Amino acid sequence: MNAKRQMKVGRETSEVTYIVLNMDSDHSETTVSDRLLANPGVDAVVVDLERKGVTVRGQHLDVLALRASIESVGYQAA
Repeated sequence: MNAKRQMKVGRETSEVTYIVLNMDSDHSETTVSDRLLANPGVDAVVVDLERKGVTVRGQHLDVLALRASIESVGYQAA
């Protein structure tokens, strides 16, 4: 799995970053962000369209479910 998970000291908040290979427009950014925000525990989604990066922040994140969410709307998560 290429997602990286980082735990912040003193908090139960975690951060997961994915590369979304075919995310290349404002529409794809919105589609991916909206889908990720629908997952339990997700507090924020930050997209770097230029680098095709998506960072998800929240509590008790399920990295497999997040990846599946990206792929469920037609994008490739790495």
